Amino acid sequence: MQRLRISLLSLMIFRLLLTLTLLFGINKIQCQTQIADLANDKKTKKFYAYWGWNRSWYTKSSITFKGDNYDFILKDVVAKDRQSAFTIKNYFSPKLFTVPQYNFRFGYQIKEKYDLSLGIDHMKYVAQNGQEVIIDGFIENTETFYNGIYDNEKIILAKDFLLYEHSDGLNYIFCSLRRSDDIFEKGIFKFSISEAFAIGAALPKTNATLLGLQKRDDFDLSGFGLDLSFGLRALLWDRIFIQTEIKTGYINMPSVRTSLSKNDSAAQDFLFIQSNLLFGVKF
Repeated sequence: MQRLRISLLSLMIFRLLLTLTLLFGINKIQCQTQIADLANDKKTKKFYAYWGWNRSWYTKSSITFKGDNYDFILKDVVAKDRQSAFTIKNYFSPKLFTVPQYNFRFGYQIKEKYDLSLGIDHMKYVAQNGQEVIIDGFIENTETFYNGIYDNEKIILAKDFLLYEHSDGLNYIFCSLRRSDDIFEKGIFKFSISEAFAIGAALPKTNATLLGLQKRDDFDLSGFGLDLSFGLRALLWDRIFIQTEIKTGYINMPSVRTSLSKNDSAAQDFLFIQSNLLFGVKF
């Protein structure tokens, strides 16, 4: 009887040791797997940043001007971007590199194919002087020969009438959600395509002179924007990349300051297209 009890006790101890061994082995494997996943996750480059330059095109815009002595609209105003001459000094000097039309973005990969980013598109919007547009509204008491009541009449945008530029920056600051899909991989190269949606604020620095009023050349939060973009990226060594991008969007600015007086303002909206060349790094 005593031998039987000893045998049963030995069997129970053996089963307990076997169970503990199995549990320890499983936990060890799980722990090793988690450590490996964590190591791989750390190796994954979650952040990226890029810098580049853009060409921009704008639809015609109707611009409303309001002040103490005037209230009128200019219809179908043509505006163009303003490119800086390409020189090493203009594009790469620490003092001048923010003068050309540039794009900057900083992003974080939230899932395998998705990332969130913050960015700024520095465009330039220059209403073309010398063009003929339609004016509707009134101007009075301005000590200019433009005083009068206008009923959808033609007028030339002469410089003594209006100079209107977001030339120190039609600055579009945005938050973007992007999806990227790999399409081809060869050696050190990996190619992907991307689609993104963004929404943000318009913070132009407007250079405007209207009817001889003293201009105000400063940054103002003037409205909002949204856009869709499509890109093609070539990634090298899983580290640096070159990206081309087409972006189309909408800018609405209901409150553009045009002089030192808070009573003087302009309002406009328009569509835009960008063609971008970008250089970036993942880390």
